[in-house]
Amino acid sequence: MKLKGKVAFITGGSSGIGRGICHAFAKEGASIAFVGLNEHKGKNTEQELRDLGCDAYYMQADLQKRDQLPSLIERAVERFGQLDILVNNAHATKNVTFEETTEDIMNFSLDTGFWPTFLLMQSALPHLKESKGKVINFVSGAGMIGLSRQASYAAAKEAIRGISRVAANEWGRYGITVNMISPIANSPGVETMKETQTNAYNKMVSLIPMGRLGDCEHDIGRSAVFLASSDADYITGQTIMVDGGNIMVR
Repeated sequence: MKLKGKVAFITGGSSGIGRGICHAFAKEGASIAFVGLNEHKGKNTEQELRDLGCDAYYMQADLQKRDQLPSLIERAVERFGQLDILVNNAHATKNVTFEETTEDIMNFSLDTGFWPTFLLMQSALPHLKESKGKVINFVSGAGMIGLSRQASYAAAKEAIRGISRVAANEWGRYGITVNMISPIANSPGVETMKETQTNAYNKMVSLIPMGRLGDCEHDIGRSAVFLASSDADYITGQTIMVDGGNIMVR
């Protein structure tokens, strides 16, 4: 029960990697406030977590509505009385070539990934100072190696890496850690890729030394548990590659 007595706030918790993190945290004793756009999926995940004995609280929200983001943090704190862990996982994007990337496509990626991460970190800071809390932001190899057709996604994810390192430097004095996870997992998006872009999917899997995709809960979620726990108290500003060895940072 590494997270017993802790309260986590997780974006994109209704499905995929976010749902896997919710399940992993719940099994370690955390109480969980999570945000998702699809209310049906959100309510289903909320019930799954409650069936595990977790005090779970689902909030339906569109993270592109920046003015509503501070209230999400405040609702979670009002519900649970504290905030110990912030996980910025949610992100949506449109994959097109560099030359086809319009300002609208770029803004969509920034508005669903970068800006929610930045603004939720700011809103959560007063509460994280009190708890000497943990921040886990999700990034991607797309930005680190410059994957084709992912200009907007790569830009937003590298921007998240940049502000995470700044926050790690500034917030260490408060006992707050800020780390990043770069995953490869069997998320719904990757499963869609398997069906619609079979060659690209097979190539991706072939480049993973472990020979498989990560599991949203047991691989990605458990890594997030580690970073959210006291076991990782002396780790901050780091990008953790949870990708089966796909990218080996040197």
